[in-house]
Amino acid sequence: MSHPFISSVALLLMLLNPFLLILYLIDLVQDLDRQTFRMVLVRAGVISSSVFTLFALLGDALFNEVLQARFASFQIFGGIVFLLIGLQFIFKGPGALRSIRGNPEHIAGSVALPIMIGPGTISASILAGSRLAPGLAVAGIAFAVIVTVLIILLLKDLYDYVLPRNARLIERYIEVMGRLTALVVGTFSIEMIMQGLGTWLQHFSRP
Repeated sequence: MSHPFISSVALLLMLLNPFLLILYLIDLVQDLDRQTFRMVLVRAGVISSSVFTLFALLGDALFNEVLQARFASFQIFGGIVFLLIGLQFIFKGPGALRSIRGNPEHIAGSVALPIMIGPGTISASILAGSRLAPGLAVAGIAFAVIVTVLIILLLKDLYDYVLPRNARLIERYIEVMGRLTALVVGTFSIEMIMQGLGTWLQHFSRP
């Protein structure tokens, strides 16, 4: 029983990827003090954990019976959203997401979705729910999100400590890595869209 639990948590952690998330959140890392940033991130973690738990417990039935939509549709839409974010990063740099966020006390939702909640993490949550008992699935999701939040907070502290000594070097590094990451995200977004379209085509080609 422990092996499916570990693999499920590892998969969700890999898809959440706090080292990639910190690049998406770099404008908040730069603009917010530690207390405000922690508040925003914890709220985003609670929102994300709730959504992941919902999908883990209800599985595909949430799409098919409640939302009356196929998961392929979610893949296509999620791919389009991430593609737009990737394009914003390429053309505008790390501050690209500022325009779609409001005041710090109201942006936890925009951090959770689409930054933390996406087709990949939802798929991992559904898989965890199908492989584990409900209690273990919920515990695994909570553990993965908590570890992600803690790592991002640690990276925020590291950024605040190193910035005064190497400000120009760090800003240049963030600029370059943000744009490189955008290329990867854009490629992954196209793949998500193609997978969704492939699923749709398979559905309509059935006799």
